[in-house]
Amino acid sequence: MEEIFKKIKSPLIGGALLFVIFGIFPVTAQAASLYFSPSSGTHAVGTSFTVSVYVSSADQAMNAASGAISFPQDKLEVISLSKAGSIFTLWVQEPTFSNSAGTVNFEGIVLNPGFTGASGKILGVTFRVKVAGAAPVSFSSGSALANDGKGTNILASFGTANFTLGIVGPGASEATTPSEIAGTSQAPEITSTTHPDQNKWYQESVAQFNWNVPSGVTGVRLLVGKIPNEIPTVTYTTPISSKEITDLADGTWYFHVRLRDASGWRAVSHFRFQIDTQPPEPFTINFVDGNETDNPRPVALFDTTDSLSGIDYYKIKIGEGDFFSVAPEIVKSNPYTLLPQAPGKRNILVQAFDKAGNYAMATEEFIIRPLKEPAFTEYQQELESGSILTVKGENQYPNSQIIVWLQRENDESKAFPVRSDQDGKFIFVSDERLRDGAYTLWTEVVDERGAKSGPSEKLIIAVKRPAFLQVGSWVVSLLAVVVPFVALIILFLFVSWYGWHKFSLFRKRLKKEVRETESALHKAFDLLKEDIREQVKMLEKTKNKRELTEEEEKLIKRLKKDLDDAEESVRKEIEDIEKELR
Repeated sequence: MEEIFKKIKSPLIGGALLFVIFGIFPVTAQAASLYFSPSSGTHAVGTSFTVSVYVSSADQAMNAASGAISFPQDKLEVISLSKAGSIFTLWVQEPTFSNSAGTVNFEGIVLNPGFTGASGKILGVTFRVKVAGAAPVSFSSGSALANDGKGTNILASFGTANFTLGIVGPGASEATTPSEIAGTSQAPEITSTTHPDQNKWYQESVAQFNWNVPSGVTGVRLLVGKIPNEIPTVTYTTPISSKEITDLADGTWYFHVRLRDASGWRAVSHFRFQIDTQPPEPFTINFVDGNETDNPRPVALFDTTDSLSGIDYYKIKIGEGDFFSVAPEIVKSNPYTLLPQAPGKRNILVQAFDKAGNYAMATEEFIIRPLKEPAFTEYQQELESGSILTVKGENQYPNSQIIVWLQRENDESKAFPVRSDQDGKFIFVSDERLRDGAYTLWTEVVDERGAKSGPSEKLIIAVKRPAFLQVGSWVVSLLAVVVPFVALIILFLFVSWYGWHKFSLFRKRLKKEVRETESALHKAFDLLKEDIREQVKMLEKTKNKRELTEEEEKLIKRLKKDLDDAEESVRKEIEDIEKELR
């Protein structure tokens, strides 16, 4: 550079060259790049490893990036994507992958003031090695946008990564691995009571396996490892038909069984089982508009990852409501919009379940503020019966829906929707004439988002009949009382007269019966008296002939006395009855 300046004779040319050197070079320095870390490595078949995607933008703030990653789908498969530690706070396109196409795609945003630095982590990609060979991983496209208000693409370069696949890990030397014998008998069928489905993940770290041992089998070879098609080497000279394996670490494992009979070692059976005892990555719930908003459908961020089995589903509970499940694909449209919420304070609880049933949980409190209530500006407190109700009001939300509530005394309230104009004013006209009674009137507002206000101040409107109808009604009411009262008096008099008439007839019949009884009694008593007197006379005549005894004398006296007493008593009773009947 110094020699160049020495050779320059013209100050004009030198100035131009300085402009080019110091004017253009800083522009190229303000560039970003996407790269992988690690960018190389060797991995055995059946094992998994993670590659992280980074962005470098050391000289200029970046606020958005996207990329499409390509990998050899015949040699690698993606088992999970992790956003843990990502600089992105919003995902325009949720990270996705396709093992059939061999692609991974992402697109996210860094909120103000953006990202500036050499190692901004974007994403973690966990691969599983399928077969041996060379596996290049590269970017097929991408972008990095500057935080300059224009969205200038400042991406200048892509990094690449190359991995060597097929090296067998320690403890599984191929030198001691026996080869299969062509034409041997069929491999045994392996089943598991603890991990029955080879495609599912389980929390159980103790695995139990079973297989049939046919007659003629003289030996069994077993092996547990990470390689899918490995040939077992641990020999049991006494054949066994089950095996329990304890203290297994998380990950994908393979259990291998081989039987020996008289013809030699049979074909090998392989059984894959997957263990995940760890919950998904811890996460928090963040609301885009803050924890207090008047938006009835708050937008929440709570996506998380699971490095092994992956996220299966989310369970969400809001307030006192029930849990409901959400598929991870829906949450991956992060941010997640909640269902419409009524005004008030409540909690949200989110559980993220992985495919083994482990879960991580987060809670957060949020408040939905109600809108400002509408107000009535013109109304009548009293109306005549049969009138049409017209009220006017206003609110702070132009072109919003106003719900007018009208309730007559204890009747059920009715809702009438109207719309406010661009100034927030509204008019309500009842669709039917009002009957007399007391009406309660109030209103609420609902904006285009579905946000609601509380009820406004309640108005009482009295609906009365016209004056002449009120007088007529008073007369009718009075007659309604007087006429039944007069009718009741007449009925009472009629009943009294009828009762007295019946009593008089009864009294006459009773007098007649008493007189007849009296006459019969007199006759009977006179006959009795005559008989007694005859007996007395007979005793007195006997006295002239002979001397009566003392008892006979006493008998005559007693008979006379009893006869007089009886006659006096009957006479008094008859007189008393005649007095009562008068």
